[in-house]
Amino acid sequence: MARKDFTFRGKSLEELGPLSLEEFGKLCTSRARRALSKGFDRHLLKKIAKAQKSGSDKPIRTHKRDTIVIPQMVGLVFAVHKGSVFERVEIKPGMLGHYLGEFALTRKRLVHGKAGIGATKSSTAISARK
Repeated sequence: MARKDFTFRGKSLEELGPLSLEEFGKLCTSRARRALSKGFDRHLLKKIAKAQKSGSDKPIRTHKRDTIVIPQMVGLVFAVHKGSVFERVEIKPGMLGHYLGEFALTRKRLVHGKAGIGATKSSTAISARK
């Protein structure tokens, strides 16, 4: 079975590359289109262009979690701030049109431990002292 090539709204990654932000925005969802129409951070665009030219593996550090993933970002590595630390996020084609913050979760997963003393009626019989 042949592997299916990636497409975003019917366009391949090669067709998406030369598109301007406005043209790419027309292919995105309404929320992403609105965010792109308000403007993309010029400082981040310069960092993206510099990283593409140099081809280095060093991640682009950013606090801008509300940045929409555009085709120029595919293949780059970002370090997205998540409150106290930066989390490495490698941009893949399936991430197009999503926010960077979606891939660097800020909350820990809820993990339940054992019931403590007084948690259940049966645990009242357990002595706290040894």
